[in-house]
Parts: sequence; structure tokens; C-alpha cells
Amino acid sequence: MESGQLFGNLFNTVPLYSEEHLEMILDTMTESEAKYFAIQALVHSFKSGTFTLGESEVVSKVVRILSKNTEEQTQEEKPEE
Repeated sequence: MESGQLFGNLFNTVPLYSEEHLEMILDTMTESEAKYFAIQALVHSFKSGTFTLGESEVVSKVVRILSKNTEEQTQEEKPEE
């Protein structure tokens, strides 16, 4: 999949190597990956100035909550060493 040449970036953070790579992401996306992509999309829109001030506050809170929940879920999934 990685041919070294970048096809694009999703939300300016997630490298995309081909249309097939995008299809693979869409076809195999898990709940935790969906949360990750939602956070990346919101952060990208927030940085782009897409939202009003009030909307920005809501988006900021959503990102903090989802990020915290995703981090907690990742910690729970890791086996103890």
C-alpha cells in the first residue's frame, strides 16, 4: 500500500496513499478509529475557522470528551506488563 508517494491527507493529519487506501479505511473502520477520525475532522474544521464562536466552544468540548474517552479505552485495551 505504501508506495512512498502520498495521494493526499485526510484532515491535514492522516496520510492517504491511494483511493484503495481510502476504501480500506472506510471498509474496516472500528468504533475507536471512527472516534479518532471524528476528532481529527473536528480539529481540522476548528483550525480552519469553520465554526462560530459558540460552535467552536461546543466542538472544543466534544474533542476533549472524545479524546479522553478514546485514551481511557486505549489504556484498558493494553495488557498489563
